[in-house]
Amino acid sequence: MMKDKILDLDLNLLKLLKAVVDTGNTHAAADQLGISQTSVSRGLAKLRETFGEQLFIRKAHGVEPSELAEKLAEASTQMLTPIFKVVESYQDFNPMLFNGEIKIAMNIFFLELHGDGILTALREAFPNASFKLDYWQEHSLADVLNGDIDYLIHFEGYPLPQEIYCHTLEDVELCLVAKKDHPILRSSSDWSAIHQLPIARVIIDGINSKHSPVEQVYLSKGYTPQVSLVTHSVRVLINTLLNTDAIMFGSSYVCRLDERLSSYSLPELPKSMRHIRVIGGYPQAKRGYPLNQHLHQIISSYFEGITQPNI
Repeated sequence: MMKDKILDLDLNLLKLLKAVVDTGNTHAAADQLGISQTSVSRGLAKLRETFGEQLFIRKAHGVEPSELAEKLAEASTQMLTPIFKVVESYQDFNPMLFNGEIKIAMNIFFLELHGDGILTALREAFPNASFKLDYWQEHSLADVLNGDIDYLIHFEGYPLPQEIYCHTLEDVELCLVAKKDHPILRSSSDWSAIHQLPIARVIIDGINSKHSPVEQVYLSKGYTPQVSLVTHSVRVLINTLLNTDAIMFGSSYVCRLDERLSSYSLPELPKSMRHIRVIGGYPQAKRGYPLNQHLHQIISSYFEGITQPNI
C-alpha cells in the first residue's frame, strides 16, 4: 500500500524531490545536494516506486515535474520546517535572550504565598521575557495539554492525567494557623480544646471544593466542624483569622503574609494528613523542550532555596 511506502520513505528522498523540482535538472540537483548523478537517479527511481512513474517527465534538457511532484515538494517543505525549528531551538536556546511570553498556572494559594518569589527567580533567568502568572481554573488543565500554559504548580492531590510529567517541588509540614496569643491554642491544640473553634479555609479547586479532609476527621471523632469561612481570597482568610478565634489547617508559610499570625501544632491526625507535597509539571510531550526544562530547573531551585517557618 502507498501509505506504508510513505511511512518507510527516507527523508533524504524528500530533499532530493524538492531539489529536482526546484532545478528541473538532475545534474543541477546533484550539484545542489553535493551527491553524485548516480545517487540522484537511484533516488528518483525509489520516488517513482512510491508515487508512480509519472512523477517527473523527461525533457531534452532536464525533467519537468508533474503537479503531484510540485505538491509533494511543497508539502515536504511544510513538514520539514517545524522539525528544523525544533532542532534549532535545542541548539540555540538561550534563556537570557528568550523574549517570548512565559505562562504559569498555579493554585491561587501558591500565587499568594510564592508568586513574588517565583516571579523574581524567573526574571533573573529570563530577563527579556514577559510573564503571565495565573491562578488555576477549570480550563487550566486543557491549556497545559494544548501548550497554552508552559508550567503548572499545584498540590499533589489534584488529579492530573498521565500526559502530565510531575515532579515534587516541596514537602510541606502542616500546622494550625491563627492569630498570635490565641486564647485556646496558646495553651493546647488537642481535639478536646479546639473542636468548638470556628474553621476558616481556602478553597482548593479539585481537592476541597466542598469539604476538606480534616472535616471528616472531626466527624469520625464525634465532633461537628464549625466552618465559618470558605473562600478563594487569602486576604479575606487572613482578616478572619486576625479578627476572630478562627483556626486554619494549613502551612506556616501563611504567617509570612502577616506578622500578627502564628503557627501552632496540629492535634492528633493521621500521618498522611500532616504533610502535603507541592508538585510542578508540564506535558510529557515537552519533557525534552529547553524552555520547559529551564522553567522546571528555575522553579525547583526556588523551592529548594526557601525554608518553611518553624511551627
